[in-house]
Amino acid sequence: MNADQLAKARVLVVGDVMLDRYWFSAVERISPEAPVPVALVQREEDRMGGAANVALNAATLGAQTTLLSVVGSDDAGRRLAHLVADSPIRSAMRQVVGLRTTMKLRVVSRQQQLIRMDFESKPDHEVLLDLMDRYEQELDLHDVVLLSDYGKGGLTHVERMLAMARLRSKPVLVDPKGRDYSRYKGATLITPNRAEFALATGDWQGEDELQQQADRLRAALGLQAVLVTRAEDGMSLFTDTGRLHVQAAAKEVFDVSGAGDTVIATLAVMLGAGSSLEEAVRTANRAAGIVVGKLGTASVTPAELWPLP
Repeated sequence: MNADQLAKARVLVVGDVMLDRYWFSAVERISPEAPVPVALVQREEDRMGGAANVALNAATLGAQTTLLSVVGSDDAGRRLAHLVADSPIRSAMRQVVGLRTTMKLRVVSRQQQLIRMDFESKPDHEVLLDLMDRYEQELDLHDVVLLSDYGKGGLTHVERMLAMARLRSKPVLVDPKGRDYSRYKGATLITPNRAEFALATGDWQGEDELQQQADRLRAALGLQAVLVTRAEDGMSLFTDTGRLHVQAAAKEVFDVSGAGDTVIATLAVMLGAGSSLEEAVRTANRAAGIVVGKLGTASVTPAELWPLP
């Protein structure tokens, strides 16, 4: 795979976007008011989070990437829209008056998170329904659909989205959330992490039981594949032909936040560029190994994945 091939991939990302805000600080004393550290904020940084980070990962790899979502008309929403506009992402975001944009504020000292504060509200059902016409238009312009579910309400109509994509024979990759995966019925591939998979299917003992649970889930939902990401234990792909396990590629881990975004974005770009699923999984594993060596939500470039000798 090369950069020219990746540039031909057309990826539509739909889901819950958020603003990741970082306050980088120095902690040198304990507060006299309570036994808590005093963080002296020295630098602030805003990054795209959630589905926006997924889209950034796909765009950074060179794919033609469109982001379809809703944000508020508040400060965080305007900031997020500005970040997207300054990126290679083609924006199809809609700003909604009265909606509070999801924001995660992290206070960091010496590359360690001290605390994370979340601000959010779910979009109105009718607002999301209004996006369906735009979604239908975008389907015909893209090779792969990627649904990034963070449980914030942006994929309320996921069943209809999947049905519309199937009618057009578009592969759909889903990063799932919650206990009930029945809403993802008919997707091509889902990518739960270890904890998410256990929440939906129950705990397992050993590799054989893990495969049995994955195969049952595939059969029940009509999925072509299930990819379980397993942190330091790598990732396991389950298909009709069996199981493919790849060992974790990380050499040094600073921050695992956003690693799942990198995995599914890399899969989508690779498949959109004509790669086999096995090659896409191996490449996504390498990408995850690179991104966890960076602080905060981050992305990977083709040069990092395929460095020159």
